[in-house]
Amino acid sequence: MATGSIQYKTEEEIDLMRASAQVLAKAHGEVASLVKEGVTTRQLDKRAEEFIRDHGGVPSFKGYNKFPFSLCLSPNSVVVHGFATNEPLKSGDILTVDCGVFLNGFHSDSAYTYPIGEVAPEVLALLRETKASLYKGIEQAVSGNRVGDISYAIQNHVSPLGYGVVRELVGHGVGAKLHEKPEVPNYGKRGSGPLLQTGMVLAIEPMVNLGKKDVVQEADGWTIRTKDRKPSAHFEHTVVVRKEKAEILTSFEYIEKALQQ
Repeated sequence: MATGSIQYKTEEEIDLMRASAQVLAKAHGEVASLVKEGVTTRQLDKRAEEFIRDHGGVPSFKGYNKFPFSLCLSPNSVVVHGFATNEPLKSGDILTVDCGVFLNGFHSDSAYTYPIGEVAPEVLALLRETKASLYKGIEQAVSGNRVGDISYAIQNHVSPLGYGVVRELVGHGVGAKLHEKPEVPNYGKRGSGPLLQTGMVLAIEPMVNLGKKDVVQEADGWTIRTKDRKPSAHFEHTVVVRKEKAEILTSFEYIEKALQQ
């Protein structure tokens, strides 16, 4: 997916990406306010596209390699790239909403997994720990570290809990293209991989399974689900590599505000 060499961003370009990421964060908040039992993922997709276009952006995913929707909507055992449907969400489900915005010539990318109604405690724990692993990875996104330091931090948080870390799908650089170099796996060794330098912008995105790491692709050519059909969680931020502390461009602030209401 990621092609070419690493694209380092200037501060001016990062400012443009920050604006894109802000629209994305607010679009996620709009979706979060609708996520509940009885709502269909088609409704969520429609609202996200309307909001993004109303704020001058374009949904990054719609039409990308002919993907037909604005959101990747992945319930339960679907890891990523799920299609919007007219099937209502029900209590006990989880749903990953993955969204991208193209604005000012740059993409931003983030994802969040929601519990719907009464969700099993072990599934809630999976969501909590996957989200925590995202921030463990982000802590390592500083100049002088390597990609493997991010990868190891994520894996080292979730693997001891017995979760499976997806191998086939990885984080990535993001910028003028949705997928840029370098790839950012969610497993690996400290001190390995490309050197992290100021001006790199990364989409860091742990994808973690309640069961084993193995995944399969559905006949639609997009949907990736766990082979053992156990639930999978996915959280993602767009992050700038800095000297002392990574800067998170996207935000879950609007999601969390909507969920409290």
